[in-house]
Amino acid sequence: MTSMPEKTTHSIITLTVNGDEHAFILGEGAHQVSPSHTLAHTLRETLGLTGTKISCDRGACGCCTVLMDGKAVLSCMLLTVECAGKQITTIEGLGDPATGAIDRLQQSFIDHTAFQCGFCTPGIIMSAKALLNQNPSPTREEVQAALAGNFCRCISHYHVLDAVLDAAQKGDPE
Repeated sequence: MTSMPEKTTHSIITLTVNGDEHAFILGEGAHQVSPSHTLAHTLRETLGLTGTKISCDRGACGCCTVLMDGKAVLSCMLLTVECAGKQITTIEGLGDPATGAIDRLQQSFIDHTAFQCGFCTPGIIMSAKALLNQNPSPTREEVQAALAGNFCRCISHYHVLDAVLDAAQKGDPE
């Protein structure tokens, strides 16, 4: 008597990343997303969105910050499966896809030289973007509080504060 192969069913989760919907098969095989993968891993390794950085991999530095449903989250601390059905925005998703113009906040970072090596800059920008989406006219103290979880060893944080406040003064960040 021959045995029939067991029928397997795969769980599928979907995420909308930078406006594009992605379906992922959960599993340990090739072209699958492991249930143990973090959102940071999935963004970088599966989708190739390398602007999201992994540094401490423990939620302490802010380099992996992305927006989930408009709020800043540490993508190294979230499993991809926890993000099913969510809207994720990475640094690559800022700006105008039709014209290729960068976001006002990104331009302000350039104008104020608010970066040096640039490794942590995407996380800082995403934290600032979440703040400006919630509070378009923050005070310097509110910017400091919003960026308190982002660490950079290269730059003066005064440049970052000036860049965020300048972007806020120039209008709606969306």
